Amino acid sequence: MLLTEKRIGVLMGGVSAEREVSLKSGAAVLGALKGLGYRVSGIDAGADLCEVLKKEIIEIAFLVLHGGQGENGAIQGLLEVLGIPYTGSGVLASALAMDKEATKKIFLHHSIPVAPFVVLGRRQDAVPDFPLPWVVKPATEGSSIGVSIVKDDGAAAAAVKDAFRYGDRVIVEKYIRGKEVQIGILGDRVLGAVEVRPKTEFYSYEAKYTAGMTEYILPPEIIPTLRAEAEKTALAAHQALGCRGATRVDLIIDDEDNSYVLEVNTIPGMTETSLLPKIARQSGFDFPALIEAILSETIQGVVKA
Repeated sequence: MLLTEKRIGVLMGGVSAEREVSLKSGAAVLGALKGLGYRVSGIDAGADLCEVLKKEIIEIAFLVLHGGQGENGAIQGLLEVLGIPYTGSGVLASALAMDKEATKKIFLHHSIPVAPFVVLGRRQDAVPDFPLPWVVKPATEGSSIGVSIVKDDGAAAAAVKDAFRYGDRVIVEKYIRGKEVQIGILGDRVLGAVEVRPKTEFYSYEAKYTAGMTEYILPPEIIPTLRAEAEKTALAAHQALGCRGATRVDLIIDDEDNSYVLEVNTIPGMTETSLLPKIARQSGFDFPALIEAILSETIQGVVKA
């Protein structure tokens, strides 16, 4: 059976704090696949997901779920049990990438540079041994949700309290001043990079999803050797976590040209104006071609023509 004859379910929405962004990504992917002639259904991933997948006779799942259970390995595990091939990283890589503490520890093991950090639990405290300013963030959220920049001791408690709204662990890391560069990966191939210049203090949720709040520089305005080194680091991060398919690796490059990996996004935003599609155009992929490449990349060897 040809791949275009398979029934594809675009899983979107869900119940995470990133639901609205996911719905927009899902609508864009759904439109692209329909335009390419695939048999496709849009599925809002709610509590009845298992029943819906069976009712719709879904044979392949295209995941566009951001944050929460859609990106932390839970949905991937369900699909494994149901025997439904899906796009993107597997259970373990998804879980590791969504957990910033686990991610950083894996990176340190592989000598991939990260900013100095400490982890706070609700019943345990840790005092950073690095100076202010700090970045305070939930350990298991995306899209900069719950993230604060702390410049003085007086603001730390409120920032930590806010981050704890999203989970039982909080990351406090050294604030690195520099250029934020995001690099797209597909399989073992670097697609390109973009430099983001937000009008806010950092690349916040507002800056990411409000038109005109961020300037995008493609390719980044950094020297070629530095860009090549950043791309090498990004690919190493993707591989260290065991990711597959398409990811977006976020880095910060400081004023001394040192690169630090911030995180790996295993299900990046997929609207036509999202960063990964912007990056992929540098490698000759328009939006439909990128969607089809992701589909082919992640299920090859599973779905036979």
